[in-house]
Amino acid sequence: MTALAIPTLETERLILRAPGPQDFGPFAAFYASPRADFVGGPLNAEGSWRMLAMEIGHWTLKGFGRWTVTAKGDDTAIGMVGLFEPEGWPEAEIGWDLFNGHEGKGYATEAGRAARSYAYDVLGWQTAISLVKPANTGSARVAARLGARHEGDFTHERHGFMQVWRHPAPGEIADGGMEAYA
Repeated sequence: MTALAIPTLETERLILRAPGPQDFGPFAAFYASPRADFVGGPLNAEGSWRMLAMEIGHWTLKGFGRWTVTAKGDDTAIGMVGLFEPEGWPEAEIGWDLFNGHEGKGYATEAGRAARSYAYDVLGWQTAISLVKPANTGSARVAARLGARHEGDFTHERHGFMQVWRHPAPGEIADGGMEAYA
């Protein structure tokens, strides 16, 4: 099997890079915490390892996935943001998880915008959603800051009831995209 080259994206404050084993510590700490309630946690170390393996494998299975987010100048993982469409999802999603202590700084919006630009400009997506648990008001605020609108609801077999937030189409975005992956 040939390894897939995962692109690196750069924003004003962040690097979005390939996830790897060096990310397991921060990843497992997040998934062990109550903050992971909205994304399938809390999980023990074994469950967190499987989740990280799924994130890496998603790139091979779909040709896209979620990046590990780091602050420029520090390669420590502060979150996972990117493109996600596992079996059972209604359609391709832009998703974000910021690890403990890194929320509230605008990182999810900044990284989400970069991921969406990559999906539209490089992969040619014409639409995208974000799935948000109703109680996850922080995630709903990120979706709204990205211009997404609550369009409807979806019930997943394992994750339960979620809101579907529809992102603006490529031609509706006023920010002009990004050149980080050029």
